[in-house]
Amino acid sequence: MSDYTIANLKEIDDSAGEYAPNLEAHFARKHLDSEHLGVSYFRYGPGFRSPMGHSHREQEEVYVVLNGSGRIKLNDEIVALRQWDTVRVAPNTVRALEGGPDGLELIAIGADRPEGGDGVPAKDWWTD
Repeated sequence: MSDYTIANLKEIDDSAGEYAPNLEAHFARKHLDSEHLGVSYFRYGPGFRSPMGHSHREQEEVYVVLNGSGRIKLNDEIVALRQWDTVRVAPNTVRALEGGPDGLELIAIGADRPEGGDGVPAKDWWTD
């Protein structure tokens, strides 16, 4: 493995693709050859809410808002987000995001995780 790797997050395939046209999701862990970090870029369209929440068994995450605004639901609490807000989320906290009027762009950073991931989906979790 090289001493460094460079990857452009916007040039990595969009994993959301046709499944969620108001969402972009670019996961860079494998493109960076990283053993200990996962870095992802997300763009939520205006008013678009994650179709499901999720938590983790072991992995702690940090979200950094790059542009726009929105909301994040953390267990039973909904918090407004604005540019440069940084949110650390403990593994067992169920979370989901929603784009504000101009959408929401953010970077998600995660640490080591078990092989194959440790995400736990929470379907139909954030409903009005």
